[in-house]
Amino acid sequence: MPARRWIAGLLAAVATTAALAGCSSDSQEQRCTTTDGAIECAPDQRSTAPKLSGELLTGGSYDVATDRGQVIVVNFWGSWCPPCRAEADDLEATYQATKASGVTFLGINVQDNRDKALAFEEGRVTYPSLFDPPSRLALAFDISPTTIPATVVLDRDGRVAVVIRSAVTQERLQPIVARIAAEQPPPNGSR
Repeated sequence: MPARRWIAGLLAAVATTAALAGCSSDSQEQRCTTTDGAIECAPDQRSTAPKLSGELLTGGSYDVATDRGQVIVVNFWGSWCPPCRAEADDLEATYQATKASGVTFLGINVQDNRDKALAFEEGRVTYPSLFDPPSRLALAFDISPTTIPATVVLDRDGRVAVVIRSAVTQERLQPIVARIAAEQPPPNGSR
């Protein structure tokens, strides 16, 4: 019995230390500005996005590295998600309105079945989606699959500029995307 208490005490101490360390870490939310639920980071505060590649919902593969130099709007969604259905038209409208300024969109379908996901996309969006039933990509971006939809905007250097952990409207998203697309690299070409 005393050994159990000692181990329980040790585990409690480790958990407390880990929790306190987490609270004091320099997280993106602490370094960046949060406005109306959108976390937006200044160029010098942005972190590199996790590796983003995989199987497309319609077949074939995609790697975000092929679109480096463009602003990439990544939307995490599922056919079973009512807010995802509500935002689909706004995402497509924002895509159409901004693609000429070097913006591309990528959906990431999570926790879904391929047939339902394909049926969801038909007639709603024209940009591609990755098929990620185990939600590995969402978790890599620190997006819980139970809290989608979520939208992440990557700048032209592949860094996380904005994270929105809720459904979006064109009115809300398009100005953000346009602002990131309008950013100019510094004179020496490095950020």
